[in-house]
Amino acid sequence: MLANVMKLKKIEVIQKIIDLYPHAECELNYQNHEQLAIAVILSAQTTDISVNKVTPILYTKFPSLEALAQGDVSDIEKCLHSIGLYRNKAKNIQAFASELITHHQGILPSDAQSLRSLAGIGQKTANVIQAVAFKIPALAVDTHVHRVSLRLGLVTSMSNVLQTETQLKQFIPQELWIQAHQSMLFFGRYFCMAKKPRCLECPFQFDCKYNLKKIKTP
Repeated sequence: MLANVMKLKKIEVIQKIIDLYPHAECELNYQNHEQLAIAVILSAQTTDISVNKVTPILYTKFPSLEALAQGDVSDIEKCLHSIGLYRNKAKNIQAFASELITHHQGILPSDAQSLRSLAGIGQKTANVIQAVAFKIPALAVDTHVHRVSLRLGLVTSMSNVLQTETQLKQFIPQELWIQAHQSMLFFGRYFCMAKKPRCLECPFQFDCKYNLKKIKTP
């Protein structure tokens, strides 16, 4: 009985977050599925704003997957130098382009296993691609979703990102996975930030482990 009550309470929290950001959607700029995948790969530990500044430069220099796959990695690095981890990301997106051409005729696959087999794509990235590009129910857990989940007690306090994904899926209905991810991401990005979250305005301030700890700290 108590477990059911807790599950309902958690679902109510998710619904309130969705109500706060009902129109939240991917803020990366892209023209096709393959460009979306590249943008998501580049977005690791970097803001979407920063990625959106470098992708036009990248696609001007490398207008096709073939050009990217065959290009000089140092030239790719020059296009990406303003974002974090740009050297590794340059290698990853070049390998991604090459593998996509070799194994998938240059067309981005939609199934999770095939996506994760491509360079630069892990669990979170595959989930984002499935949800945004193909509208396949997936619940991506990035740093924002993970932080919000921990602070609001939606998952156990020692959870890593993969465990957070598993626990969220246990109580969020599948039909809400895509919107829950986007709305929780916006809530974490613009409201419940890592530094200086807007606790005094937050509808969850008295249920939030972060805020309650802050209040109790002398």
